[in-house]
Order: sequence, then structure tokens, then C-alpha cells
Amino acid sequence: MVMRLSLYVIFFIFPCLTYAQLTKVRGKVIDASTKEPLPFVNIAFQGTTIGVISDFEGNYHIETRTASDSLIFSYVGYEREVRLVKKAQFQEIDVELSATAISLQEVVVKPSKNPALILLDSLHAHRNKNNTDRLEFWESEVYNKMEFDISNVDENFKKNRLFKQFQFIFDYVDTSFVSGKSYLPIFITETVSDLYYQKNPKKEKEVIRATNVSGVKNDQLSQFTGQMYLKVNPYDNFLQLFGKGFVSPLASFGSIYYKYYLIDSAYINNRWCYQISYLPRRSQEPTFTGNFWIHDTTFALSKINARLAQDANLNFVNDLIYDLEYQYVGDSLWFTKTEDIFIDFNISDNTSGIFGNKTTSYKNVVIGKKRDDNFFNPQLAQEFITLDSVNNFSDEEWGKLRHMELTKKELQIYDMVDSIKQVPIFQTWVDVINTLVNGHYIYKFFEIGPYYKLYSFNAIEGNRFRFGGRTSNDFSTKLMLTGHVAYGEGDKRWKFATGGLYMFNKNPRKSAGWNVKHDIEQLGISQNAFTQDNILASFLRRTYNRKLTMVDEAEIFFEYEWFQGLSNTLKVNTRQIWSTEYVPFVVFANGEQTSLEKLPSTEITLNTRYAYNEKFLLGEFLRISLGTNYPILNFDLTAGLKGVFNSEYEYYRIHASVEHGFSINPIGRLKYILDMGMYFGNAPYPLLQLHEGNETYAYDNYAFNMMNYYEFVSDKYVSLLAEHHFDGFFFNRIPLFRKLKWREVVAAKGLIGRVSDNNVSLMKFPEGLRELTVPYVEASMGIENILKLFRIDAMWRLTYLDYQENVTNQTEIPKFGIRVQLKFEF
Repeated sequence: MVMRLSLYVIFFIFPCLTYAQLTKVRGKVIDASTKEPLPFVNIAFQGTTIGVISDFEGNYHIETRTASDSLIFSYVGYEREVRLVKKAQFQEIDVELSATAISLQEVVVKPSKNPALILLDSLHAHRNKNNTDRLEFWESEVYNKMEFDISNVDENFKKNRLFKQFQFIFDYVDTSFVSGKSYLPIFITETVSDLYYQKNPKKEKEVIRATNVSGVKNDQLSQFTGQMYLKVNPYDNFLQLFGKGFVSPLASFGSIYYKYYLIDSAYINNRWCYQISYLPRRSQEPTFTGNFWIHDTTFALSKINARLAQDANLNFVNDLIYDLEYQYVGDSLWFTKTEDIFIDFNISDNTSGIFGNKTTSYKNVVIGKKRDDNFFNPQLAQEFITLDSVNNFSDEEWGKLRHMELTKKELQIYDMVDSIKQVPIFQTWVDVINTLVNGHYIYKFFEIGPYYKLYSFNAIEGNRFRFGGRTSNDFSTKLMLTGHVAYGEGDKRWKFATGGLYMFNKNPRKSAGWNVKHDIEQLGISQNAFTQDNILASFLRRTYNRKLTMVDEAEIFFEYEWFQGLSNTLKVNTRQIWSTEYVPFVVFANGEQTSLEKLPSTEITLNTRYAYNEKFLLGEFLRISLGTNYPILNFDLTAGLKGVFNSEYEYYRIHASVEHGFSINPIGRLKYILDMGMYFGNAPYPLLQLHEGNETYAYDNYAFNMMNYYEFVSDKYVSLLAEHHFDGFFFNRIPLFRKLKWREVVAAKGLIGRVSDNNVSLMKFPEGLRELTVPYVEASMGIENILKLFRIDAMWRLTYLDYQENVTNQTEIPKFGIRVQLKFEF
């Protein structure tokens, strides 16, 4: 219901001319007598060079901005057909071709090898020379156009009461010539920029000269549609789309996955080229269908059309079409001329969804020009510079800046969005969507929330009520203040927290801040787990957890990003952890046991983080990592400061971790996390590594899901978490599972560690806590993509299956369990 509501109102998030009239036609070509589909039929607008061929099912789609009133269908052995076309409209034209009356004696020609494969062999032999990724330097003027539309705009959609005050927008409804679905344009953006590229070290610099945007900018929507910006190189063996590896039609082993057919030869931009069509050999594999052209002399790719195979195991993407055309730039070199991507996002064919269209055009390409050493920013792998005059261009000037004309419908999007903003209820819906997505309700200078922490419950506090928030960007784009107050009905105690973040610079990031809190905390919880005051954590607990601890904490920090990917954070932290009846602090002194009310500590930590080529979605204060294809390295040096703010222990900690996920095409993706640490000096168990357990039914990628809280502690340890996602590699070969589109996943997590005798003797371990004597190991097998949203794992704990001796109140040790994860992925 929430998804459908979002689709109804998502356009609220977006923020005398000549124009091109677009004629759009789609349909199917069949044999007049047998009614079988005819593949490879030549279809062209009369009097133009604009043409396509029908696919293997006889389907075709074609469009033109050039005035033409006729469409010609021709096929060897069939009568030529001409059909009238209505200019500047969408129409469907199905054609039946009749076989010619002249019958010829059959001639069978059997080449020693498929001629299409002979051409492919030549392409492979020259791919290193023709692949533009090999270029050391290049620069170009680039025009980008992005458009998003609501699809399947039927009468029921129009009558929805949400649109009562917006009926005028339906005057802008159009029909896609690709899918035949009706759609409502809601957002368009254009940019003209100068792009500079250097291979070693890899640098990209984009100087944005002009921008034309409709709608309202929104970070979360940009993240969702960010996949539209992926650069696809058909010369690669695998094309990474939506986090998955698809086999390229030009892959060196492509004949294992595709069937190829030599269809035609013709001049393209005055150069003789051969046309090859291809289709998948098997169903439900990560493949495409389409055609491409190869130049007869350089054996370079001239242009390619690729459409996602209909039964590819990809969620929420109903259709994807990729068109790429190259231009000859001299010295036997071809460079990208235009790139078009069309994506149909939706839940199913009969629901409203989103069309995404991206068009990129390259002009004035310069190859091999080396810039001065100070031209590229040494701190950034990707640099974006926006000129001050970027928004100061008139409609007439945009007509000259564009590499191609906009259609009438595209030009009208700007006017439509301006009209939507004038409707009073518009801002109300913007607030509703922002609250659902961001978790906070924005009211002038403040953002109240997050709403999922307003109420929760646990064994210590009973019913917990919390009110908090942070300052908004209207308050400041440099300083953000945060805070909350909470009250537990069970323990009758007030809690609070406050903090601040000051941004000196966003990219590269330089910031400083502070945090102060007096609140309960679960020690030994992973960075990925639900916090204890999240309502979902309350409902998903599998134990009656009494191990929560009151913590008083104050910290200051300073973050400095040296260049994109490498940063340091210096943090000074002082804490007081309070003893409870369930987690008592009992120390050994002079042969006696003494109870402590609280355990103070003060630490200074220097963190170094390196993530090569990591990309971010930048907000004013927060940023969301869009990931990297390389390992992410973290290294911490921590010193416990004795005598500072009553701290009684001096110790030092070294911690390092490596996190990496990568494709092992075609059998899926592997992700691993290697984590290790060592303590020097003396510290009691609450200051050591309490290994991350999980006492909920939710699957936690960063925790040991079959381990309880407060079960194991170490001052020297190494852990490895690894999971492999097969993405349906096996299930796709089983008919029932193929229809369900389920995907297999296996995981294993192991841990080895020790605690020195000196640290064991400092403080008595509470019941249930122990050191590791043999490795801890757990494993799981699961199914993901259930109903496209859920992952369910069957988990086994393989070691430490016994209860400890003389322990009366230990939480039950689970030997087998089921864990569930809500997972949105393509």
C-alpha cells in the first residue's frame, strides 16, 4: 500500500519556441498465411535513413523527428508493404507480409563457421585497440538529458481522489512507443558540461556550464534513480547493472550465452558495417536481446542495441533498453557519440510505475590532450565544478546549447511542474513524502523525529517514550544540532542526549562535532543492528533482554578527508557505564570482591578509513555511500587514558577491518568482512571486545546471529564473515523456482579470540559471559527475493552448543534458528 501511494504522489517530490514533433510507432510483423512472427524484417520511414528491424518475436518500435507519412516493411521472399503513418502521434501498426508468388528451387549454403561468429572473432582480436577505456586522456562537450514519468496512467489512476486538485496534469499524458504504456511526464533535467578524463591516476573533472531542471530536488529520489548514471561499456565481458553482472553480447565467451545471426550490411555514416542480431540461448539468465553493427575495416563497434531479456531475474525492472552509437574520430578510433537508456521501473505490468530515460551526447571530442599537473584536483577522483552562470540561460539560448531538440511534450514538463507548485495541497504532500522517507517531519528550523523511535518497549524501561529531532537546513547549512529526551515507564527515569555537527567543507569532507548522552545502551551490539529504542527492535526480540546498561558519555571529534576515499577521524571520548543487578561490576582487590557502582573510562581514538573510488550521495551534513568496487579499509588506534576524568585503566587498542563485495560472474556475488583487534595493557571486560551478538529474529549482516549478547569477550581476536549470493544460478534451472525468481544465499561466520589472565582477573565476568577456547562458528543457508522483498535464512550454531557449568540464569543457547531480513534490491 505504501509503495502504491508513493507511486501516486511521487511526482510531488520533483521539482515563442520551435520544437521537434515526434512520430512514434510500434507493432508486430507476422506471416500472412502461417501467422508466425517474422524476425529481421526491415522497417524504415520513407524518405529517411531512420530504420529498425523486427526482433525474434516480430516486434518492433521506431520513432522519428523527421516529417514522414509512410512506413516501409521489406523482407526477402515477401511482398513489400507500405503503411501510412500519422505524423507527431503515437500509433500501433501490425503488419502481415505475404510471401512472393515466384518460387525458386531451394539452395542450401552451409559455411564452415557461422559468419556472425567470424566477425565476432575479428572484433575480439581488435577489442583492446577499439575499447575507449584504454585512452590515457580525452575531453568532450557533453549534453545530458534525464526524464522520469509515471507509467500506466489509466482512468482509475486519474480518478484517484489524491489528484482531485491536479486534473490539469493529465493533459500531458503520452504513450511510450517502446512498451505501449501510457505515461505522465513529471521531471526533466538538462545539463551541458565540459568533461575531462585522465586514466593514470584516474581523474574525472566535469565543469557544468548550464543546467535546466524541473521539479524539486530530492536526495532520496536521486539515490533511487542513481543507477541511471551507470556507465556501460559493451566491450566488457560483464555489464554491471543494478548490482548484478549481465553477460555482454560482445563477451569473449558470448557464444556460450547467445545465438548470433548475420543479418545485413550497409553504410553507416559513410562507413561499411555489418549487422548482427543476437538472442539468449537459455531463459532466465542475465542476458540481453538485440543487434549491433561492426565496422568492416577496424572491426570496431559502430552501434549497439541491447534489451533486457524478458525473463531475466531482476526485480522492479520491467524493461531496459540500451542504445549506443559511436562516432569515428580519426586514427582508426571510434568514440561514443550518443547513449540512450530507457528503464521501466514497476512492481508488475498492471501497476503504475516509473519510466526513466537518459540521453547523453558527446561533441567536440579531443583525444590524447594532456592537461597541466595542477588541472585536476589532487584530493578528488571525481571533481564537479558548477559555474555561477549555470542557471542564467534563456529558452532561446537553450535552443542553441542542446545537442538535440526537445519534443513538445518535453518542453511542456517545465510549465506543468510550475503549475503543480501553485496548488495549495502540493506542499502538504511534499511534507508527507519527506517524513516517510527521511523519518523526520520538517517544521521551519527543526526536523522532528525519527518517528520510529517515538515509542518502544524493553525489559528494563517497560514502555519508553521519546521526543527528539535536529535543526533543519533552513536553520543553517553549516551547523546541525541534535537532541532527544526519553522516559521509561518501568524504571521511572529520564534520559537525554544532545549533539552538534559543524561542516567546514562538504567535498572533501571536513567537520567537527560533539555528543553528550545519558541513556541506556546495549553493549556488544553491531553497527548494523536496530538501536534499542527502535520500535522494530521491540517487536523482533527473541529473548527477554535485561542486559541493557545506563551510560553517561561525552565526546568530541574532528573528521578530515585528505582526498576522495581517504579520511581520518580523531575522537576523544569519556564514558561512565553503570552497574545493574543483571550486569554487576565486581572487581578483585586485595583478595576480596568489591562491587562498583559505575566504571569510568576515557579514550582517544584515531581512525583511518580508505575506500578507493567510493561515491557518495551528498547532503548538507549527512552523506550516503553508494559503494565502491574495491575493499574498504578501516584502521583504529585507541589509547585508554588513566587518571583523565576518573579513568582508572591505561590500555591501548589496535583494530583493523576489511570489507569487500565483488562479482564472481556468472555465479553471483561474494561479500566478506575480516575484522581483527588486539589490546595492550589492562582493562576490565566492559572495555574489551564484547563480540557482537543478536537476540532478535532479524538477520544482521555484521553480527553473529546465533550468539547472545554478553556471551563472549576477547582482547585478541580475528573474525571472518562471508556470504555468497548466487542470484538464482541454481534455482533458475529448476522450473518451479524459476517462476518464483527465488535466489540462493549461503553464509558462514567464524571467530577466534583470547583474554589475557591479567584482564580476566580485573573484574568478575557476569553469568553467561566467557572467553573463547576454541573457534566460534555458525553457518546458514537461505533464500532471498521471496516476494521480491524478503530473505529467510536457516542458521546453525556449530560450536559452543553446551551450557556453562554453574550458570543459573543464562539465556538459552540457540542451536538452530530462523532469521528474516527485509531487503530491497534489484
